[in-house]
Amino acid sequence: MAAPKSLTFQLHQHWEVVEQLTRLSREFPTFELRVLEQVINQYKSKNAESNTVLTSLVNADILQPINRSSDYQLNTLVVDFVRGLTQEHELGLSAVLKARVDAIKDATSQVLEGLDVADNDLLRTGANRLSELVRKITQQLTQDKQAIFEIAELAKSADTSVPIERRYREVLEVYDQYVEPMNEMMDSGLGGSFYPLLEKAEEALDTAVDILSMRGSLYQQRLAMRQIAYQVKDLRYQGRVIAQQCADTLLPLREEARQHNQLSAVISKQLSQVRKKGLARGLNAEGLPMWKSSRVTKIQLGNEVRELMAEFLDFEPSSMPFPEEEEAPTSSMINWVDEELLREQLADSLPVANLMTWLRGNYQHLPDAELLRLYHELVRDPQWQSTLGASSSTTALNTVAVTYHPHEIKMLTGSTKTKDVENAN
Repeated sequence: MAAPKSLTFQLHQHWEVVEQLTRLSREFPTFELRVLEQVINQYKSKNAESNTVLTSLVNADILQPINRSSDYQLNTLVVDFVRGLTQEHELGLSAVLKARVDAIKDATSQVLEGLDVADNDLLRTGANRLSELVRKITQQLTQDKQAIFEIAELAKSADTSVPIERRYREVLEVYDQYVEPMNEMMDSGLGGSFYPLLEKAEEALDTAVDILSMRGSLYQQRLAMRQIAYQVKDLRYQGRVIAQQCADTLLPLREEARQHNQLSAVISKQLSQVRKKGLARGLNAEGLPMWKSSRVTKIQLGNEVRELMAEFLDFEPSSMPFPEEEEAPTSSMINWVDEELLREQLADSLPVANLMTWLRGNYQHLPDAELLRLYHELVRDPQWQSTLGASSSTTALNTVAVTYHPHEIKMLTGSTKTKDVENAN
């Protein structure tokens, strides 16, 4: 294996040649020297020589010679890398995807076992294994989706003169061998394995984060568990979306292929003969029932419908006068209490430590809303001093109980009561 730097540099220098060889590798697993020279001469840079380019690709291990042959093949790592960048993936196997999904169960059990025995190494190993499986499954789903899209596009753009069974043969095989098993696996019910296993893995990781928090583990360890749980949750959503997209892409083509099977081809041929030669000569009349029914079916309206229609014809709408608008009597607002008298009583009772308690004790017959309104107005009255208490208090009214910071009402500094002034006079 060549050095990674050398391989990467040669890919940069001769990318067009390697990309074309990767596309040809779908049809030709090995390349003769003559084919390599043709591709290199067509896609190399202007200043490079063919032999120099070929030697560089061989020395960088991009092209590998085959034993007991003069042919060459592309390095499998290079093929996967180029196809990944150009979005030209080969469709994977549903069995490989199923095996990776089943491996999530073992990794989840490893995480739970590490939590039970308080083994951080076992817990970390299971979580890392889950992360690696999630990464591989996500990569395979993305590659398989792109491969299915490409298969559908090739089937649609194929020559229409070719029978549809041959054009859509790969579509039918992919749907039966990959899409249907993947849909069964992605089922969120009892028959599926993808959704329940990922859900259990997510629950195990969330439990691990909570337990590590209670044990006082390092923040980095808890953050790693939480990030892996996010990856599992995203994979659970992306898996079902990709499966639905693949099914929506191939299902119309599959139905089209089924409609144009051999039976439909024979029927189309027979109909074309009828159009060209007519029914008598284009269709074999022997054995067909050449008769028709002479019975005439009549339909007439019943008497109930006729009576109803007659009532509709004679219908005359009756006019209904609207009542004239009348002015509603204006009612004055209810005065629950004489506020002037209330203020005089409050001024005589000063100082008051709790205004709400004083109102509750002296005006218990008033509704709760009126008591609250009076409380707020008396607090803002400028003829006395209102001070808000530091601690809260609760007072039960007629229907509700209010919790508040009570206001203490005092006389303004330098003022005297009204009755004292009158007595002095």
